Amino acid sequence: MAANDDPEAKLAALGLTLPVLPTPLGTYVPFRMDGGTIYCSGQGPRKPDGTMHVGKVGAGVSVEEAYQHARLVGLQLLAVARAAAGSLAKVQAVKVLGMVNAVPDFGDQPKVINGCSDLFVEVLGDWGRHARSAVGMGSLPGGISVEIEAIFRLRG
Repeated sequence: MAANDDPEAKLAALGLTLPVLPTPLGTYVPFRMDGGTIYCSGQGPRKPDGTMHVGKVGAGVSVEEAYQHARLVGLQLLAVARAAAGSLAKVQAVKVLGMVNAVPDFGDQPKVINGCSDLFVEVLGDWGRHARSAVGMGSLPGGISVEIEAIFRLRG
């Protein structure tokens, strides 16, 4: 693998570090492996101090802010994938489900979830391209602005 293909080097070049995995808030685990498939539990946009970004997109939270929230969630999902696989060089993104806490007439869910999708491609290259759903929700746990879950597979 060339240095420019190394996801860890790409993270460093972007000035990003993966967060520590948060402790689940319920009776679930951060991921479950099934053969070569990694199912990642939904994650919310965690600030460095551990609190969450909350609010409704379209009423107090802009699309641009929510995009950044989705990007934070993408970092958390990459941290989960690395914990499961041992290295980001071993994973390929397969599917993303992005949920946006938004006002009823909001229709730009894909623009918000692009924050996560764009990050996956920046870090994993073509291995970061994935199938995706981006949907609006009337509410999310704790009032968080976005929640995203992902499926990865082991490469190789």
